Amino acid sequence: MVTIKFPNQETQDEAVGFLAGVFPGTVLATGEVIVPEAALAALVHENFSFTVIGRATYEQQTAAFRA
Repeated sequence: MVTIKFPNQETQDEAVGFLAGVFPGTVLATGEVIVPEAALAALVHENFSFTVIGRATYEQQTAAFRA
């Protein structure tokens, strides 16, 4: 899983909607989004702008379950 960030909320909403149902993912309170590496190619193919932060940590991946 990889942590990415979109340039603005509108792009994030559109991209998360595009990915929903195809790839699992988590939107963190920080605005970062955790997606599988395969989702990156799909986002690029659809011309979404985003920045790769890096590999998601175990804590990030499990944060949604503790909330």
